[in-house]
Amino acid sequence: MLKFIMWLILFVLCWPLAIFGLLVYPIVWLLSLPFRLFGIVVTGIFAFIKGIILLPARILGQKPS
Repeated sequence: MLKFIMWLILFVLCWPLAIFGLLVYPIVWLLSLPFRLFGIVVTGIFAFIKGIILLPARILGQKPS
């Protein structure tokens, strides 16, 4: 909702720039999509490595039942 209100303000102040932004936004979103996916993959890899490194401490830290 905030983005829409900001776009309306921009439309009132400078409508050619607002229309240009409206047309360019989907292209920028598509171009940034691979970088977002790469970020998700890197985060997953770091979480996996952290899990492997902390596994011995988790095993030794468990109380016997």
